[in-house]
Amino acid sequence: MPSAEQLKDYRERFDRDGYVVLERLIDPAVVKDLIAALLRVEAEHGFGYAKTSFEGFKTVRINNLLVYDELFWQVALQPDILQLSESILDPELLLSSLCTLTLDPGQQEQPLHEDTQLLPLPRPRAPISVNAIWALSDFTETNGATQIVPGSHKYDSPPKYGSEVKTVAATMPAGSVMLFDSALWHKGGANSSQERRYALSCYYCAGWMRQQENLQLGIPREIAARFPTRLQQLCGYSIYKGQFGHIDNQDPITLLGKERVKRTVWEETDLRIANKLAAKSAQ
Repeated sequence: MPSAEQLKDYRERFDRDGYVVLERLIDPAVVKDLIAALLRVEAEHGFGYAKTSFEGFKTVRINNLLVYDELFWQVALQPDILQLSESILDPELLLSSLCTLTLDPGQQEQPLHEDTQLLPLPRPRAPISVNAIWALSDFTETNGATQIVPGSHKYDSPPKYGSEVKTVAATMPAGSVMLFDSALWHKGGANSSQERRYALSCYYCAGWMRQQENLQLGIPREIAARFPTRLQQLCGYSIYKGQFGHIDNQDPITLLGKERVKRTVWEETDLRIANKLAAKSAQ
């Protein structure tokens, strides 16, 4: 877990530039295991290239990763990234999506975009979602390092989709994680090397937002029931602010066989009133 001083430094860089890189955060052995796991999943399930130009005709994107291997559970729960994301968004944030970004040689660069430009919200604004890009390979200018426009999260408009703007390659060694504001102008780089570039995208959103992946329906309940409690909450088995997401006034985590973690806001209000009356009568 980052110290208070480290967290402050990360936040300052994130707020200024729209992104921050935590170099060599992930142990090399874990990086190796993650690559082996995604290659196994790719082979066993016959995953191939994406079907759209934006996703990449030479890019393998495996969505819903939490279903395929317990090793991927630790990605969403990585303590440094999760704590930093919570400090930026909200302790009750959600996991919006978790997928692979495997670029084969010949993959062309993406169009310039920002991840929330389809939402009719004014800019600039406080962050509403953040993306953690896990570099499982060295990210270089030749193998498809993400191209970014530092500070563009503060611009008053999104980019014109696919426009030509000067960008900077977010190069970083394998095991590093780049966390960026979804409003940051960026695009996937081109892989002109002779080798694959491996990466994961772990995307978090504010607790009140709809997730990119419908994790409650996409993850079989018997698998979700095995998740750690915090991961279940990240997937949406929780009540945001004690009000949004309840089922019959109950914490949806009970559907997974767990005791409720949170009360509704209405229960909390009555409980506070009762506690005040009890304290007053005891005087």
